Amino acid sequence: MTTGADIIAQKLHGAGCRHAFGIPGGEVLALMQALDEAGLKFVLVKHENAGGFMAEGGWHADGAPGVLLATLGPGAANAINVVANAWQDRVPLIFLTGCVDQAEAESYTHQVFDHQQLLRPIVKASFSARLGALDVMMEKALAIALDGQPGPVHIDVPIKVAETVTSEAWSSKFRSSPAASAPASGSDLDTALELFAKAERPIAIAGVDAVNEGASQAIAEFCRTYKIPLVTSYKGKGLLDENDPLALGGAGLSPKADGHLLPLINQSDCILSLGYDPIEMRINWRNPWPSDAPVIDVTPVLRTHGMHEGAVTLRSAVEPALNLLAEARDTTASSWSGGEPAAVRKDLAEAFAPEQSGWGPGTAFHVLRDVMPENTVATADSGAHRILVSQIWRCTGPRQMLQSSALCTMGCAVPLAMGHRLVDQMAPVIAFVGDAGLEMCLGELSTLRDLKIPVIICVLVDTSLALIELKQRNSQRPNVGVDFGETDFPAIAAAYGGYGVWVESAEVLRQEAEAALDRNGFTLLACRIAQRSYDGAF
Repeated sequence: MTTGADIIAQKLHGAGCRHAFGIPGGEVLALMQALDEAGLKFVLVKHENAGGFMAEGGWHADGAPGVLLATLGPGAANAINVVANAWQDRVPLIFLTGCVDQAEAESYTHQVFDHQQLLRPIVKASFSARLGALDVMMEKALAIALDGQPGPVHIDVPIKVAETVTSEAWSSKFRSSPAASAPASGSDLDTALELFAKAERPIAIAGVDAVNEGASQAIAEFCRTYKIPLVTSYKGKGLLDENDPLALGGAGLSPKADGHLLPLINQSDCILSLGYDPIEMRINWRNPWPSDAPVIDVTPVLRTHGMHEGAVTLRSAVEPALNLLAEARDTTASSWSGGEPAAVRKDLAEAFAPEQSGWGPGTAFHVLRDVMPENTVATADSGAHRILVSQIWRCTGPRQMLQSSALCTMGCAVPLAMGHRLVDQMAPVIAFVGDAGLEMCLGELSTLRDLKIPVIICVLVDTSLALIELKQRNSQRPNVGVDFGETDFPAIAAAYGGYGVWVESAEVLRQEAEAALDRNGFTLLACRIAQRSYDGAF
């Protein structure tokens, strides 16, 4: 016998999904059972928001859409933040919510509201499951979640639909497979080829769409062949090994980094925008070059952001566009004969060097990057520490630094790290988080304990919302609502079954990080830094 919930679960399994995250309620018990029987391990979390970020971490590890399950009413409402994050950060997330049957909802109002109306502004699509159309609904939901710029898709599942036995014909296989588009022939392509062929100072900017397309190898080979320096968004870090002399690192939030990178970009006579979505960037990346600048924008979707203009747009996946551009340029053509990109790379390294005092957040990030293996996956919560660590931490490949770079929400780093480590089980994982951000999701330390996975958490303890406090001072406003007391994080780690330690020097941090790599459970490194440690840092 096959129920509606069975079809939903089997279609998810056919799309490669092997985990589901969430908190149960009476309205989703049939769905939970079906997910388990279909081969999706259900991971109980302490908040739906964390469950969604764990699902995203798993997607970065294995490429299958994330699955988040919530009950009706407060369960659905609790997930709003992480669904909005999936919408802005281009994350394929299948969000399953339980609901009462429509006839019952007309006369039973306890915990009942219109989930679809609430969610439609922040999802790519919202479906209400119906018997007899579950197979086609799931095909649509998965295809929409993965197509173009990935994103969240909501499925509201009434109790009777989930529990009722059905004779609907269906297939456990996910049949859709998005094809990589190539640039159309015509004047736009001709203009792009001419621009690139003649360029003496070409530069590339790549972002989240290039990551989601798996274009790292194509971009790396292209940049190395034609000696093109590469700037990335924070999500795009590692598209080119950041130890490569052509890699200029991440950009988007650091005024100090922008002060070096934007002048270089404006010296270019051919700016290649490769799957670059400026939703990740701060306001000074709005109109960063003149409207008639020699920009070739390679994009899989129509860009309606209004952030900048350029000479030509190629509606295409990155790799096919690069293949065509490569045919137009001689591999021996000179590129930046004055050595300007190398000088900028050197200036950036000096700008983000460890603190001269010997201790501070920059020193901590440099020490940890030195200790952690090359294939480490780092996650970063929002805050001052994220801007600094995103400039310092070098990634050798894509998806090695995970963060909320479009929505920029707090409370994401720890569950992102947990989800990735749970699914990958090989690459070491470290989460960078501020003390306020960690306190948003302390309950998930119990989830981390129960999962028995060795995640390292580096919490920067300065008893302040440092980035907001800095903005207050810069705008000459009083100190209001940004300072708080110090929490004994090592004691909390011990209470949750992990290992925690206070760290106030580079030497102790190095020793404790090396020991953490050999530990089976989680490690919390509480790095105590002075207030205002980020002044002038980024």
